[in-house]
Amino acid sequence: MERISWHQYFMAQSHLIALRSTCERLTVGATIVRDKRMIAGGYNGSVSGSAHCVDEGCYVIDGHCVRTIHAEMNAILQCAKFGAPTEGAEIYVTHFPCLQCCKSIIQAGIKTVYYAKDYKNHPYAIELFNEAGVKFERIPLEESTLNLLPPE
Repeated sequence: MERISWHQYFMAQSHLIALRSTCERLTVGATIVRDKRMIAGGYNGSVSGSAHCVDEGCYVIDGHCVRTIHAEMNAILQCAKFGAPTEGAEIYVTHFPCLQCCKSIIQAGIKTVYYAKDYKNHPYAIELFNEAGVKFERIPLEESTLNLLPPE
């Protein structure tokens, strides 16, 4: 049996985490990895204890749902909450990070962003990643990665 690659392993984890998302507009998952170990995961959802988009609807201002915290931020905040350093880590995200998440990724010291799908890739986010030396690469999730049934 051939094992899946590390990239597919962590990207699959991000897609699995995205299944917990509570925003109806887009489901996103993120996994922070250091030394081939998952140190945090996050999905886009409401502040703990607050109403969720799936329950109350999205709270949209200027075309953005402001009810949710983005997956990347939730993962970074989880590291902060539990004392897991992010310096030099990698992040696997189901979608290209928004501009605000891009800035947070840079500030957290994360050095590589792997994303499965392009999503409104902001030119300034790309400029900031390049300026900060943060590598980014599209790693689509292979359909066979999530095929959990053994061949017959």
